[in-house]
Amino acid sequence: MNARDRDGEGRARNARPRDGLGRPLPYGAQGVERQPEGVVRSPGESVAQAQLLLDAGMPFHAHEVFEDAWKSGPDAEAPLWRALAQLAVGLTHAARGNAVGGARLLRRGADALALAGLDGAGDAAAPGSAYGMDVPGLIRWAQELAARVEAGAAVDAAAEAPRLTGGADPG
Repeated sequence: MNARDRDGEGRARNARPRDGLGRPLPYGAQGVERQPEGVVRSPGESVAQAQLLLDAGMPFHAHEVFEDAWKSGPDAEAPLWRALAQLAVGLTHAARGNAVGGARLLRRGADALALAGLDGAGDAAAPGSAYGMDVPGLIRWAQELAARVEAGAAVDAAAEAPRLTGGADPG
């Protein structure tokens, strides 16, 4: 690892530019601006920011927003945010052409989301929702996309992006 990839305390910080799907590019290449790490957002802000990134075809970056939410929020909600991060990484891998990894992470995220224990998570407007998210719809979206990926479908991250609120169907 390059010396410039370490912070002042010696921790690894990958400084390489990345493309919209989070793939590292050569040093000096023009990359996509990365999400800042460790940002504390409200749950609603996390959902809104992640949706913007998903709609832009940047699920890797949405995963970083979900990761911040799981690390900065209440321990009881960590499984919800971790499951959402897995869905975003699954979409990332599928869009990169990694069918096995993409389908595996989509299924793992869907299973984890089903077990996340959503009782009391946010302003549940309906059973199975958390912070306005359509959890059953997200689970269905992930399972259906995983099956299509396993069958050899090519994935465009923006076209396949789920709707976190109001139904998980793309578009």
